Amino acid sequence: MSTRQSRREFLENSMFAAAAAVVGSAAVPSFQREVRAVGANERIGMAVIGTRGRGGEHISEWTRHYPESEITAVCDIDDGVLGKSVERIEKAQGTKPTGYRDIRKLMEDKTVDAVSIATPNHWHSLAAIWAIQAGKDVYCEKPVSHNVSEGRRVVEAARKYQKICQTGTQCRSMKGTLDAIEFVKAGKIGEVKLARGLCYKRRPSIGPKGNYEVPAGIDYDLWLGPAPVKPLTRKQFHYDWHWQWDYGNGDLGNQGIHQMDIARWGLGVDSLGVGVLSYGGRLSYEDAGETANTQVCIHDYGDKTLVFEVRGLVTKDYKGANVGVIFHGTDGYVVLSSYTGGAAFDKDGNMTTKFSGGGDHFGNFLKAVKSRKPEDLAADIQEGHLSSALCHLGNISYRLGKQTSAAAAKEALAASKIKNETLDTFERFTEHLAANDVSLDKTQLQFGANLSLVPGGEKFTGAGSEQANAMLTRDYRAPFIVPATKDL
Repeated sequence: MSTRQSRREFLENSMFAAAAAVVGSAAVPSFQREVRAVGANERIGMAVIGTRGRGGEHISEWTRHYPESEITAVCDIDDGVLGKSVERIEKAQGTKPTGYRDIRKLMEDKTVDAVSIATPNHWHSLAAIWAIQAGKDVYCEKPVSHNVSEGRRVVEAARKYQKICQTGTQCRSMKGTLDAIEFVKAGKIGEVKLARGLCYKRRPSIGPKGNYEVPAGIDYDLWLGPAPVKPLTRKQFHYDWHWQWDYGNGDLGNQGIHQMDIARWGLGVDSLGVGVLSYGGRLSYEDAGETANTQVCIHDYGDKTLVFEVRGLVTKDYKGANVGVIFHGTDGYVVLSSYTGGAAFDKDGNMTTKFSGGGDHFGNFLKAVKSRKPEDLAADIQEGHLSSALCHLGNISYRLGKQTSAAAAKEALAASKIKNETLDTFERFTEHLAANDVSLDKTQLQFGANLSLVPGGEKFTGAGSEQANAMLTRDYRAPFIVPATKDL
């Protein structure tokens, strides 16, 4: 589709600007905190916010837990999706939920004890904070934030108002994962100083960048929420927002957050480390997407390292995993593959132990809502924030990088203090690109800024820190503003 602006598109863009001015003058919502203590045998009133895709799976889970939980409200900016969701829920549980287009109206619903958030990423933190301020508990999909700062605000809000806030990293409730992490932390593969996350998931082109019509029945202004008002530039409205910076975080914040979380968990680190470096590119095709489809992130924890690899092109497994985590120990290694469990191996590659078994992440949330104990949660918001933040840090390094040749990138990595590991990963990275006919003699890579972090903190320090710190948050569009700590 042509990127040339027609008269219709000019008028449409003018409308967006006018809408932004009107919305920008609106007052920030002020919610009445109707807090109801849910008894051990009482039904929990749930609301699902964002009911397509992953939100549809939330509906399945809450209706599966009926009558312990009852969906009393749903919210979606797509009229067609909203209507079908209401019908589906009524058929499943026998009671009809109230449907809302505007999330602010839902927050006033006194039948709702807790909300389940499955919106696009750029809405996650604000929706969670508004719900908490309205006196509701929160189950928030991953990543819990679109940037580092707003994730910390969700943690602060949950603590201030003493609300239960679960992160949607369901692997933390799975027996196979729990057993594997316990195995690693018990020293069964020796000392572990390296964890590797893998997101080898095919991601084809999303089509050319252009000016596209917003589908009928969608409230685009509400969909944008905290994001800037811009025309739709991708062909597919739903899902493909993952690959545009204003709304998504690439595969680091889509699939990869699950594996990033497990890798950090197994390493036993509860901070953002002391440094980050990322490189890669959106390679092999040009389209409306902006995020990397091939990316390596290196998180420096001093005596430990977390390496994350994203491959959206055709690729082979690594040590039997394509979407998973590998813990490298002095006496062997553990491989966890996606959500199916995994196994431990000795140094010669012989399997020694298997890990399997699922869990009930949604049920875990309901249990904690009734106990009022955040420690009962398998994935408390603090854990979700830290792991989401690692994804954001990798993307900040990447976005602040410069185009460079593969040879120059290799030379820079060779000078790194963890050069043995980084060079091994880089060699496999370049072999992967060559297998996909990406010529490294002709293709420039995005080589990220080598950034240092304040130890134990959530800010950058040293060279490049001014630009990097500015990217820890974003410019919000009134009234969809994530509040500062003092305003929570």
